[in-house]
Formats: sequence, structure tokens, C-alpha cells
Amino acid sequence: MDVLSAKMLAMGLAIVAVAGPGVGLAIAVKAMLESVARQPETEKKLSTYFWAGAGLIEACAIYALVVALLIGFVIK
Repeated sequence: MDVLSAKMLAMGLAIVAVAGPGVGLAIAVKAMLESVARQPETEKKLSTYFWAGAGLIEACAIYALVVALLIGFVIK
């Protein structure tokens, strides 16, 4: 396997890592909506925690994207 093929494979694997946070965020949204549907009075408190968690989940996806770009454009 030459270097270019290895780089492309590594970039693909790094981008696949974005699927994990995507699924995690979908599960978090589902859980929050179910909780608010059961107890509407907890919406404000749950919303605060949800946005903090969603930001952390999205940060993981952004890190995976940065790693893929670094593999593609920086590593020779």
C-alpha cells in the first residue's frame, strides 16, 4: 500500500468517526423530547443540560473532522 492510499484510508476512517457523535446526539434529542413530553414543567432545566451536552457532542465531531483534514493536508 502506498502512502496516498494509506492517507485516503485514514481520512475515511476519521470521517466515519463523525457518525458516533451524530447517533449520540440523536439519542440525546429523543430522550429529551420524551422527558419533556412526560413532565412539561422540567423543560427549562432539561433544556439547559441538553444544550451543554449537545455542545460537547458536537465538539467531538469537529475534532474528528480536524483530524481528517490534518491527515489529508499536513501529513506527508
